[in-house]
Amino acid sequence: MHPTAEKITSRRPWAVLAVVAALMAGIAIWVVSAHTIAGSASHRPLSVPSLNWPVDGQTAVDVEGLGRIGTVGVQTPVPIASVTKVMTAYVVLRDHPLRDGEAGPDIVIDQQAEAESSSTEESTAPVRAGQRLSERKLLELLLIPSGNNIARQLARWDAGSQEAFVEKMNRAAAGLGMTDTKYTGASGVEDSTTSTATDQLLLAHAAMRDPVIRAIVATPSVQAGKTMPNTNTLLGRNGVIGLKTGSSTAAGGALMWAAELSDGATQRLVLGVVLHQNSGNSPRAGLEAALSESGKLIAALEQALPGIVNANR
Repeated sequence: MHPTAEKITSRRPWAVLAVVAALMAGIAIWVVSAHTIAGSASHRPLSVPSLNWPVDGQTAVDVEGLGRIGTVGVQTPVPIASVTKVMTAYVVLRDHPLRDGEAGPDIVIDQQAEAESSSTEESTAPVRAGQRLSERKLLELLLIPSGNNIARQLARWDAGSQEAFVEKMNRAAAGLGMTDTKYTGASGVEDSTTSTATDQLLLAHAAMRDPVIRAIVATPSVQAGKTMPNTNTLLGRNGVIGLKTGSSTAAGGALMWAAELSDGATQRLVLGVVLHQNSGNSPRAGLEAALSESGKLIAALEQALPGIVNANR
């Protein structure tokens, strides 16, 4: 035996034990890390080229089957405006599930929803008290033209009051692991509803697993006495198939988006959230910034995805 080794073994057994303990700890850490990576693709470290990331606000992007492409900006809770409505739809459909193409039960429009439909201070959809509209139609009016009055109508229908519905929204957020999110209303008009891009990305994954939400957010327009276009003007460009816009002075522009992009062999679902674009200015200017910055990022991802996939096989 080598004399040095013998000396260590015979005179300093604690040193050998320390080395063994360190090796075992290292193995344990590796096993935990490997399990985390295998169990949650969103935590895998990926090799990603430089992309056209927004320089303002915060952004997070995931690619189905790969994981987190990137997170940019400080992930502190900010107002999210009408992106809130994705959680509203998610909770309604969790409580009252529909099959794809199913209309669901009729809902009687109340006087409050009609009165709010004439507001010039927020986005609304035209409805009349006593009118009977299906759950599916109201979800379309919620997500396509972004009707705030429809969000509150759905909340009252589902939970009896908006306050009770908000409790459900926050429980659902907690269940999805959205630890930096707080909902205070069903529509997002309240600046006190705040979240982060990474939290909203968790919701995007859950929402796109519902075929009804997935179909609605890909719809260019809805009829409600008139044609009401989808507020997401990126639809149909660079593989975009959804999801939801938001804008206010405090929130700036926000966009939760979904796109189907080719990796050179198959189509992959790519999900992203862009928040707090051009905040402090007009809601319109903020929304234009969110759409523009998201559009540039998605176009860059469309070109880069085959290389990203090959580099991370």
